[in-house]
Amino acid sequence: MQEPSFWDDQEKAQQLISANNLLKEKRDSFIQLREDYQNETTAIELLREEPDPELQKEVEKDLDKLTENFHEYEMNLLLSGKYDSHNALLEIHPGAGGTEAMDWAQMLLRMYQRYAESRSFQFEINNYEPGEEAGLKSVSVRVSGKNAYGLLKSENGVHRLVRISPFDSAKRRHTSFASVEVIPEIDDSIKIDINPKDLRIDVYRSSGAGGQHINKTSSAVRITHLPTGFVTTSQAQRSQLQNRETAMNELRAKLFHLEEEKKRQHKEQLKGDQREIAWGSQIRSYVFHPYNLVKDLRTGYETADTSGVMDGKLQPFVYAYLQWLLSQDNPE
Repeated sequence: MQEPSFWDDQEKAQQLISANNLLKEKRDSFIQLREDYQNETTAIELLREEPDPELQKEVEKDLDKLTENFHEYEMNLLLSGKYDSHNALLEIHPGAGGTEAMDWAQMLLRMYQRYAESRSFQFEINNYEPGEEAGLKSVSVRVSGKNAYGLLKSENGVHRLVRISPFDSAKRRHTSFASVEVIPEIDDSIKIDINPKDLRIDVYRSSGAGGQHINKTSSAVRITHLPTGFVTTSQAQRSQLQNRETAMNELRAKLFHLEEEKKRQHKEQLKGDQREIAWGSQIRSYVFHPYNLVKDLRTGYETADTSGVMDGKLQPFVYAYLQWLLSQDNPE
């Protein structure tokens, strides 16, 4: 930064400053963890020499906090993917099954909203299409915050629910599916060329339970990318111009992600890697009857705390996924 030419390219300068700040944060966190560990070790030695119930309670409390901080530090080290620090664009679509599946999609939306709140993320609904009787037909969300994409990428895939249906008068058990798609939001430093002739842009009246600025004017925007069939929609903003910008940003992210996937698949073909990480493959089962269990089919992590999971307690699943991902990228 002392170089006279540092600010000649302001975009590059900002990127370097951001990268430096992230490294400094990791370094400072490590130094603080080491200091806390040394203090805790000293306190435990004092307890061994002279037991003290009050000091023991304080040590146990500090130890729990130290464990939590260490776990968070380890999580940040695991979030080393190229786009892990980016914001996330999340979409939920119900599978076949009508009202059952639409209700399940709505439950997943609530789960992610609760998780975002627990991480102090911003959770902005760009587009929401309600179901006829209950639930939703589709929803797209922007989740912004530190490592939002890195933490939520574990949710990409099909989620399966088994429960006694609240919509079935005979109280029979039903199985429902919903797909979740998570991609990183890209910034202006990543250039994506889109031919205007490849786009079909429709405007219509906003409706449903989406953003807080839903109104009755033709401000909602739907953009269809004809070569790929990608469709992005935004109706949560006040103006048509804002909705168009939101939908275009999401389309850019989808096209970029598509190219990244093509590169990854080509690389794995060259390596002879036969791992299937197919979009649409089932990743997690949620069983509410005849027993309570949520199990991730990739990592094997499971819990009987179904109500906790549905209330946003996803961090153990995220941690297990990041560990699993590391083992897949570096096979023993």
